[in-house]
Formats: sequence, C-alpha cells, structure tokens
Amino acid sequence: MHIGAYPFAYYDNHAPLRKRKLLLHKKEIKKLYGKVNEKGFSLIPLRVYFLNGKVKITLALAKGKRKYDKRDAIRRRDQDRDMERIKKEYK
Repeated sequence: MHIGAYPFAYYDNHAPLRKRKLLLHKKEIKKLYGKVNEKGFSLIPLRVYFLNGKVKITLALAKGKRKYDKRDAIRRRDQDRDMERIKKEYK
C-alpha cells in the first residue's frame, strides 16, 4: 500500500511503498482469502485512517454486479443523459 511521505516531517520519514502487515487473526485471513478466491468476491477498502501512529483500514467484502444489473445501470445512465440533453435544449 502506498502511504505518502509526511511533508512536514523534519527527519526519519517512513518509506511510502514498503510492505505492510495485515493484522488479523489467522482464521479471519483464511476466511477472507477463501471468499475472494472461490466465490468471486472482492475486498474493497472503505476507509483508511491513522490512529495512534498506525494506519487502520476498514474492509468490505463485495460481489460484482450481474449482467442484468449492468444492463439496467447502463439503461438508466443513458436515460439520464438524454434527459439532461433535452433540458439544455429547452433552456
């Protein structure tokens, strides 16, 4: 994970691209690893923040859209675009 260097640090800034440990129990890591590999889930970082000198991250397990969901989203996006075009023409 890339965490940018702190610009106001006087000395001894951290390495931005170093590897970082995932602090979870082995059982939790195995559970997440199994879900991501077998069932097509993805790990999504929701929030990254600092607390007591450590970087904390909130993770979510998410499943991708199905084909019919994608078609519906594309249809709605096209309809919204058409409505905006019509509004601009009549102003």
